[in-house]
Amino acid sequence: MIDLRSDTVTLPTTSMKDAMFCAELGDDVYGEDPSVNRLERHTAELLGKEAGLFVASGTMGNLCAILTHGVRGSRVIAGNESHVYRAEAGGASVLGGLVLHPIRNTDDGGLDLEELATALESPDDPHVAPAGLLTLENTQNRCGGAVLDAATIARHADLAHERSIPVHVDGARLFNAAVALGVSARSLVESVDSVQVCFSKGLAAPVGSMLVGPADFIHRARRIRKMVGGGMRQAGVLAAACQVALDTMVERLADDHARARRLAEGIAAVAGPEITVVPPRSNIVILKAKHADGRIERLVAGLRQEGILAGSGSAVRLRAVLHHGIGDDQLERAIGAFQRLLRAGSG
Repeated sequence: MIDLRSDTVTLPTTSMKDAMFCAELGDDVYGEDPSVNRLERHTAELLGKEAGLFVASGTMGNLCAILTHGVRGSRVIAGNESHVYRAEAGGASVLGGLVLHPIRNTDDGGLDLEELATALESPDDPHVAPAGLLTLENTQNRCGGAVLDAATIARHADLAHERSIPVHVDGARLFNAAVALGVSARSLVESVDSVQVCFSKGLAAPVGSMLVGPADFIHRARRIRKMVGGGMRQAGVLAAACQVALDTMVERLADDHARARRLAEGIAAVAGPEITVVPPRSNIVILKAKHADGRIERLVAGLRQEGILAGSGSAVRLRAVLHHGIGDDQLERAIGAFQRLLRAGSG
């Protein structure tokens, strides 16, 4: 099967497996795993922050950040298309007593700045939960892998910081954003307080994410990680693969972006007026149908019969994600399948 559902389906490289086999290990809950400690220091330095915390997943990293920043009963402002709001099981509310306050995502992946400025206000009114945290997402998954540049992030962060409200970035695909813009990942997060990055998406490590921020913040987040069951003991066996991912897989993300553009162009050539192909900004291709008439479901089913898996989160939306497991041969097969099905009226 050619799996375009997500870049989370990537498999570790031989170099990653070798590093896992040979990893120097200790008990990370005691702070004694040298492989984890090296990865935490390296990632923090790479992103220009003081310290890092290795976690099992992006969702755990975001949750640890939100619960560390957040004050119970306050609002967490997030995009209405964001992973934090839509796809993390409401953890901030369930475990932290925090109110998720969605703001409209614009097509570029940012937030409507007028709505944001209003949401950030905390009137002296006992009826209103005060604003406590702003979260951004880069790249923005549901906006077609939209990329936020440093100036855009700073505009959002400045609005929050003017009101002494911290800013967290869900950077699950931050390195995709950096490669797409041709800049360092560090430059994209200089204006924010904390960042979570994933190693297990485009970088192809099997498991693992990193939360970075000020040293005192990470010290407090470590307690939250323990609280949610994230102390992984000899976690260096995973950190070793993540280190290889960070060292060897970032630059090749440009290949995924180029293949995403080729896939989008191939689909758009035959899509017709009922389906819009969102021009990819990174490695994610989004198809939007004008009507919930079964068109997307038929297309997904037809692709599966052709040996291709694609994601559909709704009756009007299909997502295809390019990643390390998709080479040029697989890409051409996928383009051909999309074109045959669309021409035959299966989409």
